[in-house]
Amino acid sequence: MSEAIQNVPAAVDARLPVTYEAAQKALAECSRVDECKDWSDKAAALASYARQAKDNTLHNLALRIQARAQRRMGELLKQIPEQRGGDRGGPTGGRPPIGETRTHAARGAGLSDHQRKTALRVASVPESAFTAAVESPEPPTVTELARMGTSSKPAATEPDVRPAHRATASRALGLLRELAAFCATNDAAAIALACHDPDIARVHVEGIDRWLDRFVTRLPSSEAEA
Repeated sequence: MSEAIQNVPAAVDARLPVTYEAAQKALAECSRVDECKDWSDKAAALASYARQAKDNTLHNLALRIQARAQRRMGELLKQIPEQRGGDRGGPTGGRPPIGETRTHAARGAGLSDHQRKTALRVASVPESAFTAAVESPEPPTVTELARMGTSSKPAATEPDVRPAHRATASRALGLLRELAAFCATNDAAAIALACHDPDIARVHVEGIDRWLDRFVTRLPSSEAEA
């Protein structure tokens, strides 16, 4: 990374908007916690370099990329079930072995408990508040964003939970249950090969994937990330 950093300033000055937009897109599509951590680590190193070089533009760019990497990391962690009970430190503790737990996934990606909690807190900042802060002339540090995510006061921009939403949520759970049962009894590869309109299928899958990603990251936590 040190050699790459030495060659970054000129390129960033020449193509800053394109570079940042590309980073945003790549992070939004990132599906692995360790990849997000790598982005965050590199952005942190770049921010340190820029601070020493007194390059405020590059420093702010690095802070924005690091913030988005931390948020995406927290979103991915939120998609993994939390541990409940048992020995949190051991490989057999917590939930039954039906899949990887959040703590194990974080540790497998090289995150400390503090880093895991920080990422989750950054992901808990309301989307509009996060974007406003990160895109401001002086973007906050990851620590400051994590502090925003620990606020117990509900944000005004968060959607209200109304009776109609609860009825829709019940319907959504029913549809998810049906889809899960369908997936459990039908081979994805065989169904895909038999699909008569793959382009339409991709459009639907991409839309569903985006919706599910937002849905699962906003599910209430059953265990506070203290």
